[in-house]
Amino acid sequence: MTGWRVFFYVQHLLGVGHLFRAARIAQGLRKLGFSVEFVLGGPPVSQLDFSGLNVIQLPPLKAGPNGFTDLITSSGEPASPAIKARRTEALLAAFEQSRPDVLLIETFPFGRRQMRFELLPLLEAAHRKIPRPFIASSIRDILQESSGTARARETVELLRTYFDLVLVHGDPQLVTLDATFPLADHVKSMLVYSGIVVPNPPPSDHKAGSKADVVVSAGGGAVGYKLLEAAILAKATSSLASARWLALAGDNGEADEFERLQRLGAMNGVVVERSVPDLAAALAGAQLSISQAGYNTVADILVAGCRAVFVPFAQNGETEQSRRAALLAEHGWGVVVPEQELTTDALSRAIDRALSLPKPMQEFDLNGAASTAQFVRDWLTNNRRCLC
Repeated sequence: MTGWRVFFYVQHLLGVGHLFRAARIAQGLRKLGFSVEFVLGGPPVSQLDFSGLNVIQLPPLKAGPNGFTDLITSSGEPASPAIKARRTEALLAAFEQSRPDVLLIETFPFGRRQMRFELLPLLEAAHRKIPRPFIASSIRDILQESSGTARARETVELLRTYFDLVLVHGDPQLVTLDATFPLADHVKSMLVYSGIVVPNPPPSDHKAGSKADVVVSAGGGAVGYKLLEAAILAKATSSLASARWLALAGDNGEADEFERLQRLGAMNGVVVERSVPDLAAALAGAQLSISQAGYNTVADILVAGCRAVFVPFAQNGETEQSRRAALLAEHGWGVVVPEQELTTDALSRAIDRALSLPKPMQEFDLNGAASTAQFVRDWLTNNRRCLC
């Protein structure tokens, strides 16, 4: 046991992908002996493994109807200055009580700029500590791309002012940070690649309990119903028309949309469920995955070693999933159907092309959670006395 304490701040605003990755990292830290205080800034999520973690729930805020900069409470009330002040007070009080050796902040300063009202006071409070905690930004491998470099320069300034390191949860064999962050060279000495953060591998007998030959998924379900509908309708015209199909609508989708998909699935021989306990295990027993290209879904696909059809989310200028899908296609993991080109016929053709691919060879580092924990421990061991 290390006896070291980690204060891990995570703010999810719409989907829960960031939260899933952070929870796996937190469990990796716990397994290495760290005491982890997992600070949640978004609405509570029940389907995650928080065992062994000390969960601190802040008054929840989430994205409002006008996008990520429009923060609202769980009841839909706009996040007024008074609400933000109370949240900041709660966050700082939790930090003071924790007295951590490590402060991890998920995404910021590369994103979550709308949370500056509480994160800058938190970072200032951390720097007033003697000795101060080790401070790291925890980010995925591919960022949302933006035009211009003003925000990138601001990010670099914040990193140099407040942070010790940037933990990039990816494998440089797939992509490096400079692909989506134009000033990565300015903080090159701060970057550490942990490998991709994935779930536990499926058990060796996973195929015996396989539920489906084709698994269609849409992450948490906040977006993606168009993909699910197109996939259900594509079954009859694909080369897997007689196979077992399972469509996963996600736990966050609207009830009426879920019921509509269930009716459509029943008409087309597709079982429609909210979710499965272990997506990677379901994929390991399947011939094909049809999904978007979010970080966690791709992690499940890589662990399962499953061929894939990717329909990356690309609304409102989103670029992250499109880049990830294209890179994976280059490495032989699947076929890409751009969201704007999604039709039943296009998806059916993509299914047939994906099935003709050789079984993908695993070439990426999938040890992201354990490697992150090991690196944090090594850094503390070598540098703890240098923090002031």
